[in-house]
Amino acid sequence: MVHSIELLLDPDSDAAVRRIWAKLADAELPSQAANTSPSNRPHISLVVAERIDADVDVLLRPIAQRLPIRCVVGAPLLFGGPRFTVARLVVPSAELLSLHADAHDACLPHLSPGPMAHTAPGAWTPHVTLSRRMDPAQLAKALTVVKKLTRDIRGEFVGMRHWDGNKRVEHPIRIG
Repeated sequence: MVHSIELLLDPDSDAAVRRIWAKLADAELPSQAANTSPSNRPHISLVVAERIDADVDVLLRPIAQRLPIRCVVGAPLLFGGPRFTVARLVVPSAELLSLHADAHDACLPHLSPGPMAHTAPGAWTPHVTLSRRMDPAQLAKALTVVKKLTRDIRGEFVGMRHWDGNKRVEHPIRIG
């Protein structure tokens, strides 16, 4: 499993993403709605590594104090492989990119063995995941479902958490 530092959406934006999850599930497609853990929620991952020391949580507090920041959850996005991840792009504003770079720098000495390459500044694609492990044969149906719900979701990132995937526990980064 992995650890990650994540940004959380405001309640209305969170609910809008959950409606997309539900529509995918209703269409009998893979969906993040299938994960019924109370900690499963729409988010964007800022930093991902096999392990992130808990010490970093205190260092992230000043960065978390910059929240809330506006966000736009935009167009559908696919990440490839033998199976696909279906997501929605989060428009990378200058403010979001700055926050990401600062979180990455704060975390770097506390990552083991190091950050996943796709989360480094300059290689990061901010997104909200809708579905994982989708077969190529399911893509057309999934994109039809998602396309009907592609209006931009305009909201805010209002929280930050450290997700411990090994223990399946979230640690909110306290502001203040």
